[in-house]
Amino acid sequence: MSQGPRSGLSAVSSALLAMSRHLEVRDVLKTIVASARELLDAQYAALGVPDDHGGFAQFVVDGVSDAQWKAIGPLPRQHGILAAMLHEARPERLADVRKDPRFEGWPSAHPNMSDFLGLPIRDGDEVIGALFLANKVRPSAGRGQDVPAPRAGGGCGFTEDDEELLTILAQHAAIALTNARLYERSRELTIAEERSRLAHELHDAVSQKLFSLRLTAQAAAALVDRDPSRAKGELQQVAALAAEATDELRAAVVELRPTALDEDGLVATLRNQIQVLDRAHSARVAFSSRGVRALPAAQEEALLRVAQEALHNALRHSGAARVDVTLEKHGPGAVLRVIDDGGGFEPAAIRSAGRHLGLVSMRDRASGVGGNLTVESAPGKGTTIEMEVPGG
Repeated sequence: MSQGPRSGLSAVSSALLAMSRHLEVRDVLKTIVASARELLDAQYAALGVPDDHGGFAQFVVDGVSDAQWKAIGPLPRQHGILAAMLHEARPERLADVRKDPRFEGWPSAHPNMSDFLGLPIRDGDEVIGALFLANKVRPSAGRGQDVPAPRAGGGCGFTEDDEELLTILAQHAAIALTNARLYERSRELTIAEERSRLAHELHDAVSQKLFSLRLTAQAAAALVDRDPSRAKGELQQVAALAAEATDELRAAVVELRPTALDEDGLVATLRNQIQVLDRAHSARVAFSSRGVRALPAAQEEALLRVAQEALHNALRHSGAARVDVTLEKHGPGAVLRVIDDGGGFEPAAIRSAGRHLGLVSMRDRASGVGGNLTVESAPGKGTTIEMEVPGG
């Protein structure tokens, strides 16, 4: 490969590392395009992710200003050279893209391009994108600016070495893009699971209280004339049920707002949520903390989510009269314990029956931040869930 200032081993390594840092698909696409353009000294670079309707689901460019991009207009369709790369799945290196018989023109605001290097991005047999560069440049002596590279005999400014380098980049781009898609899909599933769990909670708790509230209000209305004293008692019950329903809703909303971690920190967020749960349930729910300082954001969110899941199980399924939550400093990290005096369960039996009570999710959250989770329980003996995380 050529040993230009940006095409050495260090530059290639930097480009690959940059691609692996991002998890959002859009960020990965932008990084791939910027890395390819810089690495191969191109004036323009672009990457298109095809959709199933003859167009592009995403199209990212580098070297074109926002104003230029807006003036160009709608995303391109899969035609001409772009279609060839997607459908024929082979590299294209052209001295002048405008003279290729497959060229079908471009919008009037489109920048002028000549030499061209493009190739598909493949995941196995599937083409998941097309990456291409235009207008190879070289430093202009004494002016510190880039100008189009001279074409010997009208040949393409992009060399075979450039094509080989871009092929390596595209192979790693496929991995980075696939990983980003998997991450986004996983996040979507997590959000869907959280919404589903919240829907069940609202149905199990708030809807039942509202049903009881309606029946009690009807009873009070029937008693107003013939037994005002009893009607008064029923109305007091209506007020109590309404307050409980409000607390349930507030608890649900709190679970949807982990941003409180950024504002208040883990200890204050847990204390506030547990106070709400203590008011909303007949069980006594208590919280204590000793020596815990700020932890990395990912660890704090994992601890909060595990505490929420463990509290959900204890308050909804165990029949506990008391639940104690403690958070303590443990070396540079912290340990969380959620202890209830409920009916308990046999962990092995729960696993074999396919009912996990969120244990798999909690273990995944713990391992995801380098921690571990242990569960101690037995029928009639209550449950202790302990999560330990290292420091940052």
